[in-house]
Amino acid sequence: MDIYYENSSSDEEDVLLLAAVMGDEEQKRHKRRKWVHEINSQRESLGEFNHLMPQLRNDAKRFFIYFRMTSNCFDEILNFINEDIRKETTHFRVPIPPPERLAIALRFFATGDSYKTIGHSYRVGFTTVGQIVIEICEAIIKHMGPIYMPEPTEEIWTKSAQGFFEKWQFPNCIGSVDGKHVTIKCPNNSGSRNFCYLKKFSVVLMAIVDPDFKFICIDVGGYGRNSDGGILEESIMGKRLEAGMLNVPEDKPLPGKVEKSPMVIIGDEAFSLKTYIMKPFPRRQSRNDRKKDTYNYRLCRARRVVENAFGILAKKWRVFESPMEMKETTVKKVIMATCILHNYLRVQNCNTYDNELEADEEPFLLRNNIANNPRRCTVEAFRVRECFVEYFNNE
Repeated sequence: MDIYYENSSSDEEDVLLLAAVMGDEEQKRHKRRKWVHEINSQRESLGEFNHLMPQLRNDAKRFFIYFRMTSNCFDEILNFINEDIRKETTHFRVPIPPPERLAIALRFFATGDSYKTIGHSYRVGFTTVGQIVIEICEAIIKHMGPIYMPEPTEEIWTKSAQGFFEKWQFPNCIGSVDGKHVTIKCPNNSGSRNFCYLKKFSVVLMAIVDPDFKFICIDVGGYGRNSDGGILEESIMGKRLEAGMLNVPEDKPLPGKVEKSPMVIIGDEAFSLKTYIMKPFPRRQSRNDRKKDTYNYRLCRARRVVENAFGILAKKWRVFESPMEMKETTVKKVIMATCILHNYLRVQNCNTYDNELEADEEPFLLRNNIANNPRRCTVEAFRVRECFVEYFNNE
C-alpha cells in the first residue's frame, strides 16, 4: 500500500507540473499574439506611402528613381491588375488599398530589400509584404503576360529577324539565347542541385531576346548545376523548337543567295550546334582562320543583345543584385513578373532617367564562355554554319 501511495502521489505531481508549464507557455503564446502591431496601426498617418507618395507625384525624376518607372506607367500597371489585388473591407480591418500594394511590390523589385525593411517603411506586417509580392506577381503574369510576352507567333519572329539584320547585320536570325543565374538562398534539402559553377546557389533564367532587348520567351527554374545547353534542351521552349512547334518562319535564302537557309537562334559555346542554333567556332579553330574569325565576330556582336537585356533587367530591378531569400516558387514568380515589366517598360520607352541613376554602380559583368560543348553536332548543322561563314566573308 505504501508503494502504491508513493507512486500515485508522484504521478499527480508530474501531471500538475506539466499542466502548469503548459499553462505558462499558452499564456506567453497568447500574450505575444497581436492583431495589428502598434507601429503598423499608424500606417495611414505615418506610413511611407501616405507621406512620400504625394511628394513623389510632384517630382517626376524622384518618382522614377524610387519606382524605376514614370507615374503614368505606375498608373497603367495599376489599371491592369487593380481588380485582382483589391481586398474587401470587413468589420475587422480596413484593407491596404491597391496603389499601396503595388508600391510595396515595386519597391521590393527596385531595391531587393528584405520584407522586414519594406514592412517597417510602409508600416505593414512582414508576412503581409511577402503575400503582397506574390499576389502582385501573379496578377502581372496573368494580365500583362499575354500582352507583353505572348506566345511567339510567326509575325513576332519575322519582326525580330528584320531587326537583327538591320541593327546587327545578321540575316536569318530570329533571336539571341542565353541563361542568367539568379542567386537564391539555398533551398532546404536540395543538396547540390542549385549549386552552380559561380560558387553560389541559383536558378536559371533561360531567355530568347529580340534585337530591341525584349524577352521573346523565357524559361524559369532550371537548376544552377546544369549547363545552359542542357537547360534549354530540357525546357518547354527548347523541346518545341526541336519539334518545330514554336511558329518559326520557313527557311529563306541569305541575302544574295539562292539556296534557302533556316531561321536560326544564336548562342554562345555552351549550346549545341543545331540547324536552328548557331554558335561560334572554338578559339583554337578561329585563331588562325580569318573566315571563321569573321564569323565569330559577327555572331558574338549580334548575340550580345541577350547579355545586354540581362544587364538592363538587373540594373532596373535590384532584387537580382542579392540572393533572393524566399521559396523557389516565389523566386520564379518574381523573375517572370520582372521580365514582363521589363518588356512593358521597353515598349513604353520608359527609360527617361536611367542614365542618371547612381553613377557609381557597377556594370553587369558578362560571364566567361563555357568550354567546348561535348555534344555532337549533325552534319546538316555544320553545313548551315558554313553557309553563314561564306556569307559574312563574301558580303
